[in-house]
Amino acid sequence: MPKKNNKIDFEKAFLELEELVETMEEGDLSLEESLKCFEKGILLTKSCQQALSEAEQKVKILLEKNNKETLGEFSPNNKN
Repeated sequence: MPKKNNKIDFEKAFLELEELVETMEEGDLSLEESLKCFEKGILLTKSCQQALSEAEQKVKILLEKNNKETLGEFSPNNKN
């Protein structure tokens, strides 16, 4: 079983990203601090995207193993 420490904690990264955005939106940071926050935000965004991609892959694998339908494109207006 893989170590949990190596896995991306999506919820933690997403909350940290939200807090970072709020801090930056306040506008009280220096240019240097803003750039550091921006860089950290980019890294957090990549981590979140990776975690979501891994979750999607797991869902696809589980669906294939159980001979279920394949995933379709998400549409917020689709109520199926």
